[in-house]
Amino acid sequence: MVTRFPDQRLSRLEALRGMTIDPAYASFAEDTLGSLEPGKRADYVILSRDIMGDAIKKIMETKVLTTVIDGRVVYGKL
Repeated sequence: MVTRFPDQRLSRLEALRGMTIDPAYASFAEDTLGSLEPGKRADYVILSRDIMGDAIKKIMETKVLTTVIDGRVVYGKL
């Protein structure tokens, strides 16, 4: 894969934060959204591999095993 603007790419952690805690903070909802903590809404997925640590080429092989929305399993199982 050719990166056209390498100086503008995000790290995996920056991308994760950009979809979780940062928008919750920006919308003044960090008390109820953005991270997995007791008392917060639990929206998350369980993946088949560690996309934060695996090789970049392996990420596209990742499967969603479980999806949880507002604390309820809506796909797969725990």
